Amino acid sequence: MGALLTATCAVPAVGAVLTAALPAGSSESRRRTTKVVALGASGVTLVLAAVVAARFDPHGARFQLNESYSWIRSFGVTFSLGVDGIGAVLALLTAVLVPMVILASWHDADPPAAGGGGPGQAGPDGTFENSRRTQAFFALILAVEAMVVVSFYATDVFVFYVFFEAMLIPMYFLIGGFGDRAGGPESARQRSYAAVKFLLYNLLGGLVMLAAVIGLYVIAQEQGFATFDLPTLTSAIADGRLQLSGAAEKALFLGFFFAFAVKAPLWPLHTWLPNAMGESTAGTAVLITAVVDKVGTFAMLRFCLGLFPDASKTFAPAILVLALIGIVYGALLAIGQKDIKRLVAYASISHFGFIIMGIFALTSQGQSGATLYMVNHGLSTAAWMLVAGFLISRRGSRLIADYGGVQKVAPVLAGTFLIGSLATLSLPGLAPFVSEFLVLVGTFTRYPVIGIVATSGIVLAALYALLLYQRTMTGPVKEGVRSIPDLKARELAVVAPLVALTILLGVYPKPLTDLVDPSVNATLSQVHETDPAPAHPVAATSGGEQK
Repeated sequence: MGALLTATCAVPAVGAVLTAALPAGSSESRRRTTKVVALGASGVTLVLAAVVAARFDPHGARFQLNESYSWIRSFGVTFSLGVDGIGAVLALLTAVLVPMVILASWHDADPPAAGGGGPGQAGPDGTFENSRRTQAFFALILAVEAMVVVSFYATDVFVFYVFFEAMLIPMYFLIGGFGDRAGGPESARQRSYAAVKFLLYNLLGGLVMLAAVIGLYVIAQEQGFATFDLPTLTSAIADGRLQLSGAAEKALFLGFFFAFAVKAPLWPLHTWLPNAMGESTAGTAVLITAVVDKVGTFAMLRFCLGLFPDASKTFAPAILVLALIGIVYGALLAIGQKDIKRLVAYASISHFGFIIMGIFALTSQGQSGATLYMVNHGLSTAAWMLVAGFLISRRGSRLIADYGGVQKVAPVLAGTFLIGSLATLSLPGLAPFVSEFLVLVGTFTRYPVIGIVATSGIVLAALYALLLYQRTMTGPVKEGVRSIPDLKARELAVVAPLVALTILLGVYPKPLTDLVDPSVNATLSQVHETDPAPAHPVAATSGGEQK
């Protein structure tokens, strides 16, 4: 098990190659073989990621299970992997969600059934294989998983950058080549627009980050640190052996942060997300918001705060204002949406505002809550979006107005959708409540006004989540809804684990907090911050009583 992290990253990559290399064909047996291979690779990855999380010792060193392989020696680049508590948890989240995405997307790349329709429609020339190859679809999903897991484990800044950018390519093809067919006759043009916008926004962020990576290397090399090794750089910065001028540190911070804010996404760099999620299949939408976007917020914790502690504190108030705007703005636009998927997208923008607010509140409660929020948002939004995807595939429409009375014809589907809706509004007893509470408490202790205003996001979340449920699931049964079947066994196998984890982590989050808290404390020590002292400390009398 000496190369455990490498194996965890390599299995989905090898699975992607094997899946893509399988013989193409439209027969059911060949398509099924492709799906089984992809599901098997994701299952092995889940086992390995679980072993990594289990072997991580919260009381040990910050980075554990370290591996390093020479790569570009002349520039000090090594393929270095190591895991802290935050990376272990987020890699495990990715490994949990990808098998669910594959199962949920089981028929998304199938050819249309007799009579046409469905998510696997043929291309404009009438040939299915030219645009909907099953092998390519599932290979792209595994490729995304491999690159995301490497990003969570990478301890070399250059390696992280390479995979941070590389994951854009498979995501581009998943959005543009395998998008949602329920968008009407203009769906092909809209998918192309959404894919290009996604790619251009994120490439721009990546180019800015590349300039910052090069700048950091040049400055470090001039002071005798010709390396991209993150632990080496952060240690040298912390003890003063590597010094960055105030202007240089701020410029480098902004270069890194801009790329991460686009990926996260943070208002006003968010506009690619509603298009990308709206035009994607439900499974791809989950990959975007529950997996890929988490790399952005994770990187803010690991790289922005670790490499540029003083600049992080300088820009924290401005970032908190942007996060606050994102919370309110995303929630307000979610309330006004007519499209189910775009509603979930704007809700996610609001949730990412909470995550970023927790990170830059620079308190242990805020950062622990932000890390938990990444996990809990991933689980709850995945459940919500995937059930919405099952509903859309049955009705063939994303418009909220086309639904009504679903709970009368598909009660299990409606029940799971309700749990997803309640988790989205952070109902106590469900996982997102714990993380949102910690974020708000952690923010309030240092920035009380921002913390108070941010609570409006909870009220607005209740509005858009419950209004969506009311308009789609309750009331008279609409004509197009009467024939909708309830969830099938495969679909229940997708939703049930997500619902179970959402409930379990809502009542017992300790396994996660035990893993992430030491890493959060290490991050705070890097920026030389401690939690604010209580405004009214409690004094003890000589008799042990408090007053």
